[in-house]
Amino acid sequence: MLPGPGAGLRWGLLGVVAFSFTVPMTRVALGGLSPLLVGSARAVVAAGLAVLCLGLARERLPRGRQWARLAVVGAGVVVGFPLLTSYALTTAPASHGAVVVAMLPAATAVTTVVRSGERPRRAFWVAAAAGAVAALVFASFQGDGFGGLHRADLLLVAAVLAAAVGYAEGGLLARELGAWQTISWALVVCAPPMLVLALVALRAGAPQATPTEWAAFGYLAVVSMFLGFLAWYRGLAIGPMASVSQVQLAQPVLTIAWAGLLLGEEVTTATVLGGVAVVACAAGAVRVRSAPAGPPRTGQVRVRRGGR
Repeated sequence: MLPGPGAGLRWGLLGVVAFSFTVPMTRVALGGLSPLLVGSARAVVAAGLAVLCLGLARERLPRGRQWARLAVVGAGVVVGFPLLTSYALTTAPASHGAVVVAMLPAATAVTTVVRSGERPRRAFWVAAAAGAVAALVFASFQGDGFGGLHRADLLLVAAVLAAAVGYAEGGLLARELGAWQTISWALVVCAPPMLVLALVALRAGAPQATPTEWAAFGYLAVVSMFLGFLAWYRGLAIGPMASVSQVQLAQPVLTIAWAGLLLGEEVTTATVLGGVAVVACAAGAVRVRSAPAGPPRTGQVRVRRGGR
């Protein structure tokens, strides 16, 4: 028997809380580490954890087209998003980086519909669109806003597109391989090129980071790159994917809150009011049940529970 929608939302929310620290932690890590090292080495460390878990569980190898799909997941969430956001956040403040997570739910929902055939009701799209607009307006009032299109903005938009594809494909693949297995194999697939990039970054100069900056990097590698995805893909696998994706609308609120606490960025009344609006829209979206699609495709019916 499949878990109910509430379980998917709870797992998704747990993943969102883990991801909400990613932008502030990236800003902290960049204080003493290069963006190339932060973006690549975190995947290498996470891949080591993945290999350990896969070995202990004696997981069987993916088969056939699953390898290509894992490469798509990895290109989006292991390579694209970490590298693009690391370079963007060298100039953009953490609060402006909230633009990324503000647009991600809508982008993920659209990608999910195209990829999986889900057809949410019109009310879902109304709530999702309202949430995306509220999140964008909320983020635009933070930091330097949307006064002009900067290089960092282009990198952030590219990161959104990469992550949306990785989220949608990973959520579908998690129904076949399992949640933690999906991100683990994606990390393994991307480990060789990311290791090369990490070595290039180290060759350019030895890191001069403080213990706090190394701790932030450790969070990115262990939580943002591995544990958070275990919860997130589990939630997407249980679904409905389009609804679970909207839980991420709460992430800009959390991200800016952590930026205020960890980085000393000001949290104003506008932040509080904007946060209330974003969460309200997210709550409205996740409560709208998805309209039934056609018969589920082969291999996308059951959620794996065990390790094999």
